[in-house]
Amino acid sequence: MDKEALITHPGRYWHNLADGRIQCDLCPRDCRLQEGQRGACFVRMREGNTMVLSTYGRSSGFCMDPIEKKPLNHFYPGSSVLSFGTAGCNLACKFCQNWDISKSREMDRLQDQASPAGIAATALSLAAKSVAFTYNDPLIFAEYAMDTADACHAAGIKTVAVTAGYIHTQPRAEFFAKMDATNVDLKAFTDEFYFKLTGAHLAPVLETLEYIVKETQTWLEITTLLIPGHNDSEAEIRAAAEWIMEHLGPDVPLHFSAFHPDYRMSDVPATPTDTLVRARRVAMAAGLHYVYTGNVHDQEGDSTFCPGCGAALIVRDWYQILSYHLTPESRCPHCGHSIAGHFEARPGSFGRKRIPLRIGA
Repeated sequence: MDKEALITHPGRYWHNLADGRIQCDLCPRDCRLQEGQRGACFVRMREGNTMVLSTYGRSSGFCMDPIEKKPLNHFYPGSSVLSFGTAGCNLACKFCQNWDISKSREMDRLQDQASPAGIAATALSLAAKSVAFTYNDPLIFAEYAMDTADACHAAGIKTVAVTAGYIHTQPRAEFFAKMDATNVDLKAFTDEFYFKLTGAHLAPVLETLEYIVKETQTWLEITTLLIPGHNDSEAEIRAAAEWIMEHLGPDVPLHFSAFHPDYRMSDVPATPTDTLVRARRVAMAAGLHYVYTGNVHDQEGDSTFCPGCGAALIVRDWYQILSYHLTPESRCPHCGHSIAGHFEARPGSFGRKRIPLRIGA
């Protein structure tokens, strides 16, 4: 789609430079733009003497998902979530599992349109517990996500962000103030991995994780995609788990997810299930209470166990809840241990369905 056909929306988080360029202040990339140039994320661009967002109100598609698919295992288990994303990304992950959306440079990937109010109304009509900003990183369409979050909250709908957490201080505070829950991708635990395989750095992500836990009411869960030979060593997994223990506490759930060959790493083999099982054991041995496996069939790794007595409290199988044994106060019925998260007396019954849908203009 040519520039003249774009529908743009005023962007925030930028300032003028002395040399006539403008600088985007959303994320640590600090893109400096001449007239008509786009940032590394592709969707934030200079138009005249201002920053605009070229994907506001436009989506790569909507879908009803189980909340466990985000993945969020401690945020209203069994509930449904209306999920959507746009195009582009501010990271350059060579292993991206959604590369056709996040790496898109074609605006015609955005096949559906919806206003923030329209999204909230649709979620309400479908009895979705929450709306998730996902598929690509919602930080790059922060204005659209935050306006949609406001509309959702006005309708009694929760909001969820699935993000890599690569963001500057001011937009971080404003963005997460509007999110009820988030899953942050901790890509690895070395800066070398981040720089070589994502084009970013580790430190801003760790700052985001600490900020969410210590400065917000946003429920946090973390996901690490384990890539054979790159970030799956026992030493690195232990170091990450120990950092989470020290800086975030034992109750932040950690998900280890299986890599599948894709994008620019199609020559790397898929993650063996044994690697995920081993990682889970290492992280739990470091003291984390809730560690999960994903993208593989592993009922034990899907399930929630009491940190106090070890009882199986929420047994899952591929996003399907098979049994649920929490008290109305979110405690273990056997030993009374309080289970961290947001729960209801009864779980939702959405199951493992995935329902694509169109909202329209």
